Amino acid sequence: MKNDRRNFLKKSSLLAAGITMGGGLTSSFANTPVQRIKRKIELSGMAKDAGIQFSNAYFGGLQNAKNQYLVELAKQMGALGAVAGLSPREAGMPDANPWDYDVITAVKKAYKDVGLDYHVVEGPPSLGSKTKLGLEGRDEEIANFITFMKNLKRADIDVICYNWMPVVSWARTDRARPGRGGALMTAFDYDIIKDEPLTEYGDIPAEKLWDTLEYFLNAVVPEAENIGMKLALHPDDPQVHKIQGIPRIMNTVENFDRMLKIMPSDYNGVTMCQGNYSLMGADIPALIRRWGNAGKIHFAHFRNVEELSGQLPSTKFTETFHDLGDIDMYEAMKAYYDIGFEGSMRPDHVPTMAGEENTSPGYMALGNLWAIGYMRGLAESVSKQGRNA
Repeated sequence: MKNDRRNFLKKSSLLAAGITMGGGLTSSFANTPVQRIKRKIELSGMAKDAGIQFSNAYFGGLQNAKNQYLVELAKQMGALGAVAGLSPREAGMPDANPWDYDVITAVKKAYKDVGLDYHVVEGPPSLGSKTKLGLEGRDEEIANFITFMKNLKRADIDVICYNWMPVVSWARTDRARPGRGGALMTAFDYDIIKDEPLTEYGDIPAEKLWDTLEYFLNAVVPEAENIGMKLALHPDDPQVHKIQGIPRIMNTVENFDRMLKIMPSDYNGVTMCQGNYSLMGADIPALIRRWGNAGKIHFAHFRNVEELSGQLPSTKFTETFHDLGDIDMYEAMKAYYDIGFEGSMRPDHVPTMAGEENTSPGYMALGNLWAIGYMRGLAESVSKQGRNA
């Protein structure tokens, strides 16, 4: 894919360079009709956003006032991909099952009616603690998940972002940490929560979650292969080893490599959530290239962080604006371009900015607006550099 795109871009550039006016063009003719034609040809050889599907998260659905504002901004930005969970209430069918085909198509239509393309489910229904902890009822949950996959594929949705964090999911100890210019960031410090009591499930060994993950993958990946559904496992966030007795096994790059070997398949892949892998100590551009060239990146979260603990995996960190933090974001975008990534990418954990109430920390509209603009600039830059390479 990478080579095809690069060859096309180079051919476009050569065609443009071959247009002359009876001789060579010089800088004094920079605004002649021929030069304008040349420029149009060069630009036409550049895929929008480096061929990546820029998207936004709409957790809480389209009824959410913040999301309604983001929809309008997204259309003006031209970032029309939608990433969200799925609830029967959004479809006007509160008593239906979320994996029912009619529910899925109604929700997809609701996004289409406002001008968006709902193409990634993040946070799938029927994948809860019964499956992840191996409790009674997990086989029913897995069966419903398989039904959900099949009905999603019928509705032309082919990526599911899921996690392996039972009971205690996404966690932050500060959801309003002042950042640049007074913008509000989310942050985490394990020392603040390390002594919180165990959950009702007690102190669970990490191998228990490996057993349940293997059981799930053995049941689901063959079905995903049959229908062409991409499974994108998200890293644990925060990526500490345990919270309240619940282990977090997807918290190192080595553990992700182990997961990928359990069921080797083009459809058993990862969500490249840059912040988490950086907080595991990964070289993000190198990891994008390694997993990307192996076809394992099905979905991406473009995000930056600052590690503050001096430990790996990190036990203390803060989210940052995309142009701050520990990750070289230009090199990250260049890596996506080099591997020919054409999947969905969304900003993640953006700042709450001036004029906004911090009602959805990490997901407010203006932070997404800022992030998409930053991402688009990087995408155009790496596309032009790639064209000239």
